[in-house]
Amino acid sequence: MTSLKVTPLHDFHVSRGARMIPFHGWDMPLQYSTIAEEVTAVRENVGLFDISHMGQAEVKGAHALELLQFLTCNDLSKITGGQAQYSALLNEEGGIVDDLVIYRVSRERYFLCLNAANTAAAVAAISEQSLGYPDVEVRDLSRYYALLAVQGPNAEPLLAQLTPAKLSRLHYYHYETTTVGGHNALLSRTGYTGEDGFEIFLDWREAPSAWDQIVNRGRSFGLKLAGLGARDLLRLEMGYALHGVDIDDKTTPFEAGLDWIVKLNKEDGFMGCETLAAQWRGGVARKLVGFTLTGRGGLPRHGYPIFSGEQKVGQVTSGGYSPTLKKTIGMGFVPPALALEGAPLRIQIREEFLDAQVARRPFMAPRTHRAPKTPPVEAEHKESTETSEPEEGVNHGVSGESQVLEGA
Repeated sequence: MTSLKVTPLHDFHVSRGARMIPFHGWDMPLQYSTIAEEVTAVRENVGLFDISHMGQAEVKGAHALELLQFLTCNDLSKITGGQAQYSALLNEEGGIVDDLVIYRVSRERYFLCLNAANTAAAVAAISEQSLGYPDVEVRDLSRYYALLAVQGPNAEPLLAQLTPAKLSRLHYYHYETTTVGGHNALLSRTGYTGEDGFEIFLDWREAPSAWDQIVNRGRSFGLKLAGLGARDLLRLEMGYALHGVDIDDKTTPFEAGLDWIVKLNKEDGFMGCETLAAQWRGGVARKLVGFTLTGRGGLPRHGYPIFSGEQKVGQVTSGGYSPTLKKTIGMGFVPPALALEGAPLRIQIREEFLDAQVARRPFMAPRTHRAPKTPPVEAEHKESTETSEPEEGVNHGVSGESQVLEGA
């Protein structure tokens, strides 16, 4: 059997008694205390996650923007250096190969954060297409980077003690290269929880030192270590789709409710745009919706059937009990006619049928740190398009060899 990969913090997780589980080829902490306690800490105070299993890649060169514009459905030309954008890498049928965050370093240089399970496939797809674009280099940098996430209302005051960055000026989906605990880092105001928070990319070898400093400083802020279990429930409370569970390469952004990242008016089109244009005109056969159970019962799990009356109409993709909302919530695919808030459903859990109804996504409002005058959006991952402070073309420090953050 192939051995599992481990993060640089693996021994720490084990020493703290974390429950470890295999996750997409990695040995990762599921929880340290209880998942409910960890979720509550992130919602009320602050939580610290090791998410070093996530993949990173760099795309650079004279035609890097053109390549990424063709492969992704959002409009990357709308952001500037020092900003990031949530998007989707598509195949020819408009299916989501991966949903990712793209950090713009300059017009000719981009840093990508990818899902762990999809890193190899995503890098391969980008590399294959790059052959048609002169002067573009694609590199998988995952082995150089660790990634820590500090999430919750106390994330800013905690990290303010460890970085010289002016955090109050760093808005949602903006980043800068700076130091955290004396270590060069790409510090991004992003996350997967719906709370204010930061993700910290840093040299793989320096992650244990940064982690220890965050833990030590975090005691006075109510910091709790949080694992994959809490992260999954936090993102579910926000209605965020998880690739490989809620969405995959056979799911289009329109089916997933990610309409806002599809820019059909991009000048030169993009991979899969014909399929998406047809769906825009004619509609989709299924929609990913949120739902809540309206009575008592078990927990809806991935693959459980969804019924309308006596007719099976879809299936659950994610489900769980929300410690924040004190109710059972989930997501699943149903026909568009049933994708209306309040529409009654029934979830089959073994031999039982539990009453449910379609609910608005997200299940609770995000509390991210947005720039002034940014209009409200339906999903946490919608990028800001205000002009960012760093100058266009400045090298913000993503280099990617042994000195992964030189120039920070």
